Amino acid sequence: MKVRLINYTKDPEKIVAQSARLCYSELGIDELNEKFTDKSRTNLIKKIIKLGHYSVLEHATFTFAIEGISRVTSHQLVRHRLASFSQQSQRYVKINKEGFPYIVPKSIAQEEKLNKLFIDAIKKLDGIYHILLDHNIKAEDARYILPQAVTTKMIISANARELLHIFKLRCCNRAQWEIREVAIKMLKEVEDIAPTIFENAGPPCILGPCSEGELSCGKPWSKK
Repeated sequence: MKVRLINYTKDPEKIVAQSARLCYSELGIDELNEKFTDKSRTNLIKKIIKLGHYSVLEHATFTFAIEGISRVTSHQLVRHRLASFSQQSQRYVKINKEGFPYIVPKSIAQEEKLNKLFIDAIKKLDGIYHILLDHNIKAEDARYILPQAVTTKMIISANARELLHIFKLRCCNRAQWEIREVAIKMLKEVEDIAPTIFENAGPPCILGPCSEGELSCGKPWSKK
């Protein structure tokens, strides 16, 4: 799995703080920027996040390139409707003769017999897929035989507000393991770029009690 931040708003915390100050000031935009120090900017961002004034966070956007994740995980990611997605097409991109790359869950990989069973099934489906292509079946129809374990690649863009929402849900210990790994890697990519915005990004238990109630895992959260 590869997760890389490939683009983002220049000086994301500057534009967030500038936008927040603009709402409550008579000064012009250029004057607002001159009034800011690093400390005042940081304090303002912390204040608006604490107060829940998240709309100004929408001015900062981040774009990620993600490779080597399963279709299981890509299907979960695209449920975040406020983000933008571009994904490799199985209709137009044929899988080569070397066999398609796939993900084996650790719970299966650690059991020798189950791991073999899983991989044998993958190879059989791969063989059928290429038989269909060899018989001039279009890739858009041959792909119906492909399992959810097959890997894909995506480009995802989201603003800071939506990323905080994604991290809140997907970094949680109770999140599905693969999307949790993706979300944590995404968080690590942005926290150096906008450290104040993402200072407390992650599941609700970072700042208070778990919101899962009886479903809580009862474990402390970590990025590992």
